[in-house]
Amino acid sequence: MAFNPVSSSGQMNIEHVPVLLREVVEMIRPKRDGIYVDATIGLGGHAEAILQHAGGCTLIGIDRDDMAIEASKSRLKEYRNTCFAKDRFSNMKTVVNSFGYERVNGILLDIGVSTLHLKSEGRGFSFLKDEPLDMRMDQGQRLTAAEVVNSYSEKNLAAIVWQYGEERFSRKIARGIVNVRRKKPIKSCRELAGIIENMIRRRGRIHPATRTFQALRIEVNRELEELTEAIDTGVELLKTEGRLCVLSYHSLEDRIVKNAFKKLAKEGLFYIITKKPLSPGPEERKLNPSSRSAKLRVGERT
Repeated sequence: MAFNPVSSSGQMNIEHVPVLLREVVEMIRPKRDGIYVDATIGLGGHAEAILQHAGGCTLIGIDRDDMAIEASKSRLKEYRNTCFAKDRFSNMKTVVNSFGYERVNGILLDIGVSTLHLKSEGRGFSFLKDEPLDMRMDQGQRLTAAEVVNSYSEKNLAAIVWQYGEERFSRKIARGIVNVRRKKPIKSCRELAGIIENMIRRRGRIHPATRTFQALRIEVNRELEELTEAIDTGVELLKTEGRLCVLSYHSLEDRIVKNAFKKLAKEGLFYIITKKPLSPGPEERKLNPSSRSAKLRVGERT
């Protein structure tokens, strides 16, 4: 299933291939009278599949990105029982309550950077583009990647790159960034990527800047804190036997999900459906290489 959203200006043309689509629909178990939340709706691929599977169900779509809300509204305009809100997924309880619902039957969290962020012009998520260092999922927030790179101390930069990027050369990279910015501010993605390339050698097919850019994105958008809060909030929202499905794409996210699920299960609030996370098979990985690191964990409210 692919989708090519085009903005009113005609400039955005992005193919969207939802990850683990069949598995998500099977696990969330849509039914006609159910209420479902796609708390990171993005371009609306998973949401559309849920609506198609259970005609008549209600879908609440949340995203902090204005472009995502615009694109998903356009994609799902033929479906009547849909509601949309621009907000953080950790605020989903407030959003759901604002639409008059107390509990829901299923929640999907598709974590991290999306095709929309990587492919849209001027967003600053990709080290392959000569764009301003931005990385904000919500364009209304103040903190940008440029501010992190140019104002954080060398010690704090190294800590972020190590903690959020799991980059073993974090101190070396932080030192290189600070040395360059003493002469002039670092403003573009390509400039930052070049600094990192000069500091560390390429390891296999992975670009030297990959982990640092991941770390900066996580810091700018508070992604890990958001995820922890969203899991707790999501479980509160679920009806008995309602399911929480979380798609993650790197070890830091998956570890948080795994540990949160274990804690909830120990407290008697949750039954873990996926003892081991579901991952894309060879065919999906071939058709959509960006899906290769995806892991889907699912739990059910007891």
